[in-house]
Amino acid sequence: MEQFGKILIVDDNEDVLFALNLLLEPYAEKIKVAVTPDRIEHFMTTFRPDIILLDMNFSRDAISGQEGFDSLKQILSIDPQAVVIFMTAYADTDKAVRAIKAGATDFIPKPWEKEKLLATLSSGMKLRRSRTEINLLKEQVEVLSNATAGGSEKVIIGDSLVMQQVFSTMEKLRDTDANILILGENGTGKDVIARLLYRNSPRYGKPFVTIDLGSIPEQLFESELFGYEKGAFTDARKAKAGRMEVATGGTLFLDEIGNLSLPMQAKLLTAIEKRCISRLGNTQATPIDVRLICATNADIRRLVDEGDFRQDLLYRINTIELHIPPLRERGNDILLLAEHFLQRYARKYQKEIRGLTREAKNKLLKYAWPGNVRELQHTMERAVILGDGSLLRPENFMLQASASRQKKEEEVLNLEQLERQAVERAMRLSEGNVTRAAEYLGITRFALYRKLEKLGL
Repeated sequence: MEQFGKILIVDDNEDVLFALNLLLEPYAEKIKVAVTPDRIEHFMTTFRPDIILLDMNFSRDAISGQEGFDSLKQILSIDPQAVVIFMTAYADTDKAVRAIKAGATDFIPKPWEKEKLLATLSSGMKLRRSRTEINLLKEQVEVLSNATAGGSEKVIIGDSLVMQQVFSTMEKLRDTDANILILGENGTGKDVIARLLYRNSPRYGKPFVTIDLGSIPEQLFESELFGYEKGAFTDARKAKAGRMEVATGGTLFLDEIGNLSLPMQAKLLTAIEKRCISRLGNTQATPIDVRLICATNADIRRLVDEGDFRQDLLYRINTIELHIPPLRERGNDILLLAEHFLQRYARKYQKEIRGLTREAKNKLLKYAWPGNVRELQHTMERAVILGDGSLLRPENFMLQASASRQKKEEEVLNLEQLERQAVERAMRLSEGNVTRAAEYLGITRFALYRKLEKLGL
């Protein structure tokens, strides 16, 4: 049996209200009735009907229908998408045309024919659903245009072994719909990886909706994720679909999910498990179909152990885990990325800078990059803006060691330990390439062989 959703009936004849309520009860989700037009605003903001059956004539006069037109104007000012079906015992063609022009959906004469009334309500409910879907599609189109705009600049560069392993895993995920958890330090490019996963997924071309959970106040979390109806709270001047609803059919990227409070984790888990959400101010459930990609820079398992992150939610979001390595562990990728950013900003700022000197490269390779790729990008942009000549030199890069690193360096003064650390780091950066490692250290390849033998490496 077809459901007509929530129906509001406004008529001053109690016999009509009783008959319609009895007739429509098997077909409607809920029914509310009002005997006077002054109750309309109350029901529009609290009940939020899908269809309104509205009598045209009340106490003012019996035949003009002006009160009905006044009520229609009031309804449409509250909800421009409302489906209003007029009822009157004094039907004529001119009045019907005027009603449609004023924004009514249809016109039913009294007494009504049951089958015609049900058919009219069925058409009205289909129109209501279509209007809701159109509004949602508009939001999805806007989100989709943002997701695809400027995507050519978002590329992943990396020849290092650790990045090749990441790429290999991503390739295996190309045809899957599994939920993915991306782990990595700030600035490693987790958002870029998420967008690349989306572009290579079966859901590409559908919405890609992002939400930074670290930047949303807890009190706004529900309204952002689940949406709200008009009047649900003080500033809710019109209904708005939440991010999960907008992402239906596509992908939802939840960045910094480790920052989510326990109460909000519970709400998110419920939505994922039930695959439906309810907007604030509405008890009606809306089905959702989203693929989740989540990211965090936190030690998520430590948070679980400490009781700050729900283990059952972790199981839901990490069907596959991707660990993005920090830039300091990616060896020669530092130089590949530096060259990439140099070319980009040289074009942008119309500079004739063609590359980096050998000393500048060594300086970049020896730096720990606590801010990862994001820090390198900003460093290269600043160097290009301030740089002169055709090559960037070491003095173009003002790199500061972190306080923790400085402290560590102050604590380790043993020459053999320092030598071991330097050799180990050079070998790690060069991915075992002795010639390149020797170049980083400023010694010959044969001298490095002797040091490796001496240190037992």
